[in-house]
Amino acid sequence: MSPFLQRLPEFLANHVILALAFVGLVVVIIGNEIMRRLRGFKELTPGALTLLINRESPLLVDLSSVADFEKGHIAGARHVAMSQFDPENKELAKVKDLPVALVCKTGATAAQAAGRLVKAGFTKVHVLGGGMAAWREAALPTAKGNR
Repeated sequence: MSPFLQRLPEFLANHVILALAFVGLVVVIIGNEIMRRLRGFKELTPGALTLLINRESPLLVDLSSVADFEKGHIAGARHVAMSQFDPENKELAKVKDLPVALVCKTGATAAQAAGRLVKAGFTKVHVLGGGMAAWREAALPTAKGNR
């Protein structure tokens, strides 16, 4: 048996709080990872979203405020205010089996909307992780104005 394993019980007995904190952190990290995998949608990096746009032409929905959308958005994105976002909409129902990518300013609003889409039966839901901030940080192009 290695010297490390021989001294581990002594270390744990002398540092109970440290050991409990470590176990707690491991449990939180594992729980967070399980929840992330079970949420039903995929978070994409700006590069991965670019590949999705080029390969599968998803419905790209921007949930940012009107002012943020007009300052800059991904080309081809449709603006929908979160207050008007309805997964049961007849137009959206037509694309339930097609890829849908959601974007907002930081990614938080898009993640909420993605959860609603998954509950409504959408099968290919994607969110831009970090939102438009991540898109701009990656130095990817944006379109300006309301179109």
